[in-house]
Amino acid sequence: MAMSVVHIGKKRNGPDDEDHVVAKKSMLSPAVAMGEDPMAALAMMRHEFGEHGGVNMSIEASATFTVMEPETMQRMFSGELGPDRDFFIYSRNFNPTVLNLSRQMAALEGTEAAYCTSSGMSAISAALLQLCSSGDHIVASRTLYGGTHALLTHFLPRTCNITTSFVDLKDLDMVEGAIIEGRTKVLYFESISNPTLSVANTPELCRVAHDKGVTVVVDNTFAPMVLSPARLGADVVVHSISKFISGGADIIAGAVCGPAKLVNSMMDLHQGTLMLLGPTMNAKVAFELSERIPHLGLRMREHCKRAHEYATRLKKLGVKVIYPGLEDHPDHTLLKSLANRGYGFGGLLCLDMGTEEKANRLMNFLQNSTQFGFIAVSLGYYETLMSCSGSSTSSEMNEEEKALAGITPGLVRMSVGYTGTLEQRWSQFEKALLKTQG
Repeated sequence: MAMSVVHIGKKRNGPDDEDHVVAKKSMLSPAVAMGEDPMAALAMMRHEFGEHGGVNMSIEASATFTVMEPETMQRMFSGELGPDRDFFIYSRNFNPTVLNLSRQMAALEGTEAAYCTSSGMSAISAALLQLCSSGDHIVASRTLYGGTHALLTHFLPRTCNITTSFVDLKDLDMVEGAIIEGRTKVLYFESISNPTLSVANTPELCRVAHDKGVTVVVDNTFAPMVLSPARLGADVVVHSISKFISGGADIIAGAVCGPAKLVNSMMDLHQGTLMLLGPTMNAKVAFELSERIPHLGLRMREHCKRAHEYATRLKKLGVKVIYPGLEDHPDHTLLKSLANRGYGFGGLLCLDMGTEEKANRLMNFLQNSTQFGFIAVSLGYYETLMSCSGSSTSSEMNEEEKALAGITPGLVRMSVGYTGTLEQRWSQFEKALLKTQG
C-alpha cells in the first residue's frame, strides 16, 4: 500500500468531510514546467500558515496521529485515506512538516513530487534501492562523491547483488555501450561533478538512457538554482540538503525529487525504501530548512558571484584554477546553455597545486594566517570551506579510480563563502598565495 504525496490541507473533521481539504495531484510548479526561474516556482507555492494564524507554519512534532473514528485506521492502512486528504499514520511514513519541505523541494527542482530524508546518502541509497532489485545493473559516472562511489563499488554489490559500470560521461558511445539490455535500470551522475567540476550534458545523457528504457538519476547538490536537471530530462533528482540548501553547516538532510509514482512507491508499507529502511527526517529539522529555502536564490547568486571573481583573478595570477564559469573551461559553453539565467556558474572552484604538500601549505596559510576560510569538508556554508579532495572526500577511491576521475594529489576543492566584503576576502586570499610562493 502506498499513500499519495500531494499538498496537505487544513485539519479535517472526519474521513468523509472534504470541505476543508486542499488536495492537488501534482506538486509541479507551472514556472519550472515552462523552464523559468526556480525562485518564481517557489513563490507560486501555496503558503502554509500556522495553526493560530502565524505567518510560519506550525511544527507537527508528533510521532503518531489520532483518528476520530476507529474505522478510519483501517481505511488509512488500506491506502484509501492519506496525506492528500490530511490523514497521517506515523511520522516514519509521512509527516505534515516534512511534507511541506518536500513540496518546496519539488517546486525548486520542477518535479511532480519529492520527499525529504535524514541525509543526502540516505536519499541516494533509498532512490537506487527502490529503482533496482537483486541482479540489476547501474551505469554511473567515473567522477562521483566518494561516499556514493563506495556505495556503488562495495556496498550494493555485497549486500544487494547490484553492480555498477563506471563510464566517462563525455563519451556517449561508452555510456550507451555500458547499458546492458534488460539489466541496467539506472544511469547515475552528478550535474556538476564532485570534485572536478565537470558539467554533465544532461539532455544528451537522458536521450541515450531513455532510448534504452533506463531511468536517469542526477545528484544536483553542487548546483541548486543554477541547474534544473528534471527540466533537462532527468527522471529523478537527489540532493544533500546539508550543503547549499541548508547553508549553515548545522543540519544533515537529503531529498528525493521525481515522479509521484516513485515517491509514493518509496513509502509503500510492504516494499518502500523510505518506509522500511526509515531514513526519517525530524519535523523540527524540516521546519528549519523550510525557512531557509526562500532565500536560497539570493545566497546562490552571491556564492557564484564570488567564486567567479576569485577564479578570474587567480587565473590572471597564473594559478591553475578550475571553474566552469571561466571561458577556457571545457564545459563553459555547455553550462551556459543549460543553466538557469541569473545565478552564475556555481559556488565552488578548484585549485590544482600540483602536490598534496603544496595544497596543505596553501590551506594552512588561508586558515591560520590570513583567516580566509576553514579547512573542512562539505560545502555551501556562508564561510569558505576547503579540503584536499584526494585525501578527504574522495579518499574512498583507489589511486587508479582517482586518476580516471581526474582527481590529482594537489587538488583543493573550495566552497566559496560570502561573509565579509569581496575585496577584504580577496586580500586575505592573495596574502596566503604570496606566503605559499615565498
